[in-house]
Amino acid sequence: MDRFLLRGMVAASLFLAAAPALATDISFTTAITQDQFKSLTKEAGAALGYRNMAPAEPLGILGFDIGAELSAVGIDKNSSYWSSAFGNDAPSYLVIPKIRARKGLPFGIDVGGMYSYVPSSNIKLYGAEISKSILDGTAATPALGIRATYTKLSGVSDLSLQTYGVDASVSKGLLFITPYAGAGILWINSEAKGNLKALVPTLESESTTVPRLFAGVKITPFPLVGITAEAEYAERPIYSLKAAISF
Repeated sequence: MDRFLLRGMVAASLFLAAAPALATDISFTTAITQDQFKSLTKEAGAALGYRNMAPAEPLGILGFDIGAELSAVGIDKNSSYWSSAFGNDAPSYLVIPKIRARKGLPFGIDVGGMYSYVPSSNIKLYGAEISKSILDGTAATPALGIRATYTKLSGVSDLSLQTYGVDASVSKGLLFITPYAGAGILWINSEAKGNLKALVPTLESESTTVPRLFAGVKITPFPLVGITAEAEYAERPIYSLKAAISF
């Protein structure tokens, strides 16, 4: 798992520099079948779901975390549905930069929000999260938390997509390093619109679920600065990297 996370950190760093070159509009140019639309819904929903990117312990009532995040997920650019979605010019990776913030509240509750705009494309995304600590964790025991999330795709006239998620995670800090791991499920809803609906008028909306497993590590090399790397599997491997100011 350590090698898995290390590869994810390196890959995400490289994708950050390449993100503008990989960006393109989602605009359907050819018809797809209902089964292909379902596959697209699962893969796109998993890619656009709210990433965890934090240990399980709560921030505390005075706590605040704000930073920049990058997620990268490989796609099958030769599949007919991704080819259609990107006008027959699908990239090899979906690269999704984000800004996100999280605030601690009383009773071990944290709330947060996220916004994403992929440069040189019509892809925009926003979302929200709320988490609750079950065990805060001590020097000898791990922390345990549960979380609910929501994301919605915007800016794409041919596709409506939103996700709802729940997950649970566990973490244990050691000096300035805090590894964590968890599992959950995403509920994904999608609907064809615009060009896609015109190409396939009979295309029905899809509602599906995707399980997810994730593991990550937060490193605090300096006071108030946190770097988090995470690897997730939800339909496909997803690698994320976040740099944030926390207090």
